[in-house]
Amino acid sequence: QVQLVESGGGLAQAGGSLRLSCAASGRTFSRYDMGWFRQAPGKEREFVAAISWSSGNTRYADSVKGRFTISRDIAKNTVYLQMNSLKPEDTDVYSCAARANGGGIPSSWVSEYVYWGQGTQVTVSS
Repeated sequence: QVQLVESGGGLAQAGGSLRLSCAASGRTFSRYDMGWFRQAPGKEREFVAAISWSSGNTRYADSVKGRFTISRDIAKNTVYLQMNSLKPEDTDVYSCAARANGGGIPSSWVSEYVYWGQGTQVTVSS
């Protein structure tokens, strides 16, 4: 069974930084896309960033380009989301997700991601 466990959320001030981690287990992820999504109460889940495990290709939402960086550590089976220049509107629950049959440019479609972590709260104060 695929397991995704997020960590690293918390409280930050506007302009500050946080780094989220997603530890993946239960599968060989070499042909997977790994994504970060966020969701506020009562709103739809929103794409943030994704990375192809095999190629390292990345994709970002326009709202986070230039501020957030997604990366992966193959040896540790871990995906990271470095969040800089945080804004109050970045406040959300952030979830890690995995999608099989990736490899090129990673997908940003929520519906294509099958495995999900439990989520971690990120709160940015003004």
